[in-house]
Amino acid sequence: MAAKSAAGGKSTSRPPKSGSSGNVPPEGALPGVLPDYGLDSPLVIKSMYSRAAWTFAFGFALWFMNRVEYPGPAASLLAALSLIAAVFVWAGYFMTWSSRTGKLRLRDRLVAMLALNGDEKVLDAGCGRGLMSVGIAKRMKTGKVTAVDAWDPRVLSGNSADAARANAKKEGVGERIRFEEGDLRKLVYPAENFDLVFSGGALHFFEDEPDRDQAVRELLRVLKPGGRLMIADTKYTGRYAEILRESGAGEVWVKSCGFLWCRPVKSVAARK
Repeated sequence: MAAKSAAGGKSTSRPPKSGSSGNVPPEGALPGVLPDYGLDSPLVIKSMYSRAAWTFAFGFALWFMNRVEYPGPAASLLAALSLIAAVFVWAGYFMTWSSRTGKLRLRDRLVAMLALNGDEKVLDAGCGRGLMSVGIAKRMKTGKVTAVDAWDPRVLSGNSADAARANAKKEGVGERIRFEEGDLRKLVYPAENFDLVFSGGALHFFEDEPDRDQAVRELLRVLKPGGRLMIADTKYTGRYAEILRESGAGEVWVKSCGFLWCRPVKSVAARK
């Protein structure tokens, strides 16, 4: 909100500069065209609403068949199953809100925590449709972002490199981001190549712990000495911190960042 001066009540704030995280779009952004960062875990969200529908339908059917002979128990059972269905609906709604609104707010907090100078060479590992890549690129002056992903549509609705590029273009930062397909466990980049490495909500999709551990080691490998690494995720953050310490990273810490997708979100930060 704009601050008011004591004398005259005029606003003392200035419009945010191009590339800032304020409400004014950066130079080159497409006016009136909104980016779409997709629904996270769309099959899970769909299953929540499906479970709600089937649970209520089952309860209604039981009530309908027993309403005359056992009116009291039938009504009680319908009420209990309706409550369970409501919980499923709430979970689906909250996960949808997390994808459409909550994760944008989380992005702003994470970008602020990165304390960017604007001249860094950044890697966004597991970029999805470009949410963090765009947020970081908006803070860039001369720096560039390399964004890598395998773009699995089961992880994010409409997940693709083209969708990520489209969002970057809509946000006016398309020239500051290079999107590339790759495996986080086997990054093609040379060692000590990036000033900053970020990964958000991607590593937990590797089902096997050795794969997650290897991905963490790869993120550290491509980081320059003195560079910074941050991993934000809903699971396994303690393990990420453990692997970073074992691999020689310094200043490793874990911080809570909120609650989204019905799970706590934590960030793991380290220096090399």
